[in-house]
Amino acid sequence: MFALKSGYDRGVRGAKPSLFGLSLSAEHFVLPRVLRKPVRVLSRLGRGEFTPPPYAASMLTVSFLAASSLYGAYVGGHFPTIVQGLTARSGFAVDQVKVSGNRETSEIDILDKLELDGWTSLVGFDPEQARERIVALPWVRDAAVRKVYPNSIEVRIEEREAFAIWQHGRQLSVVEKSGNVIAPYAGGRQMMLPLVVGFGAAEGAADFVAKVQAVPELASRVRSYVRVGERRWDLRLDNGITVKLPEFGVDAALAEVAALDRDKGLFNRDISAVDMRLGDRLVVQLTPEAAERRQSELSAKPKTVKAKTEKRT
Repeated sequence: MFALKSGYDRGVRGAKPSLFGLSLSAEHFVLPRVLRKPVRVLSRLGRGEFTPPPYAASMLTVSFLAASSLYGAYVGGHFPTIVQGLTARSGFAVDQVKVSGNRETSEIDILDKLELDGWTSLVGFDPEQARERIVALPWVRDAAVRKVYPNSIEVRIEEREAFAIWQHGRQLSVVEKSGNVIAPYAGGRQMMLPLVVGFGAAEGAADFVAKVQAVPELASRVRSYVRVGERRWDLRLDNGITVKLPEFGVDAALAEVAALDRDKGLFNRDISAVDMRLGDRLVVQLTPEAAERRQSELSAKPKTVKAKTEKRT
């Protein structure tokens, strides 16, 4: 109040208010409201009129040591650890994790990427860093991690969509429609995926498989789609027959070979391959057993004709 009533003080006491010998007369300035009380206390302390409360020295010492410890922890990079420890023991330790949207990704792998240690505090937990670690998992396309106070984490997963199994050399991989590799083949429900074989097969399989599936009676018998020379495709059927398709005019070739099987029972014959690469004719390759039988028949035919001729004469 001395800052506002310095004239009154002059009249009553005959002296200007001061702080440690410095004049605080209103003739010079008026203190902001927020500073008036602290300055009054300091002024009284300077005149010896202020008596500190009991244990003030101990409280100041403890406060100083606590502030020093916090500052040292901050400078040394240990402040987050202190926050984690204090808040975890105050009821904010993560003890529940809810995971949704995962089919191929193990919950154990997701929990591992969250990096929880049993005393992880939800206050200091960084959901964005956890999301980045989860997205690095093979099957995960995207993820969302959310903190639910006081002690829960929710994780939502969006997984990649498997399209086919790609065989390249001796390796088997699960791929997307784009041809991007998702993960090594591990069996299970992935066994029902189409099998595409050869270099370049993964990238070009989506369009070709769609063309084959447009001919259901043929598609139901296909066991693998083989890319040849990164130019054309072969079909390997469930009975071991290989259908060699041309580089161009694939739709017409598929319709033709399906019609031959439907009308003539082509795939039920003793053949190993059907070559449709020549536009003006179809070439059928016999199995080794059938070829041997045919060769035997052809070799025996002249002897039979000669025997019949001699018998007539």
